[in-house]
Amino acid sequence: MGKLIKDTIHANGIDIGIYTQDFENEFISLTDIARYKSDDPTSVIQNWMRNRDVIEFLGLWERLHNSDFNPLEFEGFKKPAGANAFTMSPKKWIETTGAIGIVSKAGRYGGTYAHSDIAMSFATWISPEFQLYIMKDYRRLKADENSRLSLNWNLNREISKLNYRIHTDAIKDNLIPPELTSAQIAYTYANEADLLNVVLFGKTAKQWKEENPAEKGNMRDAATLDQLLVLANLESYNAVLINQGKLQKERMELLRQLAVQQLQTLKEVSLDSLPRLTLKS
Repeated sequence: MGKLIKDTIHANGIDIGIYTQDFENEFISLTDIARYKSDDPTSVIQNWMRNRDVIEFLGLWERLHNSDFNPLEFEGFKKPAGANAFTMSPKKWIETTGAIGIVSKAGRYGGTYAHSDIAMSFATWISPEFQLYIMKDYRRLKADENSRLSLNWNLNREISKLNYRIHTDAIKDNLIPPELTSAQIAYTYANEADLLNVVLFGKTAKQWKEENPAEKGNMRDAATLDQLLVLANLESYNAVLINQGKLQKERMELLRQLAVQQLQTLKEVSLDSLPRLTLKS
């Protein structure tokens, strides 16, 4: 499981917790949202889940996103939902149907969380006006996040390009004798570039292009933030190894070790440690 990235939405004086693992699926605290309505958020959430239209909405969301959802149990809940005697809680919903859209978390920062799709529906039920305040700061959070990711991706892409010059100079000084033709020189450069591609991406530039004919640019343009950072380091390290006279086979093994080590380290680093950007209008 990836590391949780935590943040907070500020909506009309209420702080609402939010977390994600992939920056695509955020889970927002229903407990915090419910505090806008009552000092007893658990009862508010349970009252919301008693409604027939809410049960139908939750069931539809799970059918669309959860292959392990139990439709038979859902149908058993849908029929009596809305009746005076019907009761429902997040724990009962999760344990009975195998739902993933709502999550109950224990501990100091625990409570009931829901996927942003569901959380926004809950917020609208609480107060349409309050939901607008939540959406406003949620959009701010996403814009801030996208700006940070874009800035760092572009920075690492430029670092990779600069290190590529160091890499090509090492190739020129050590691997290209004067008698080579222009075609042979071009092949030598391409061969060393593909060495790094295979080490990091597991395929050559040609193989990637054949697999992704509709993509613009090359495989490095499609690389992740972490891959670009490691690529820049691989280019510098390969230049050092070339200057040391290491053969390509040995260099490939050493580069692979470095790539695995650095990718694993970066996977454990959370992007929430990066400084926030202040966007000027």
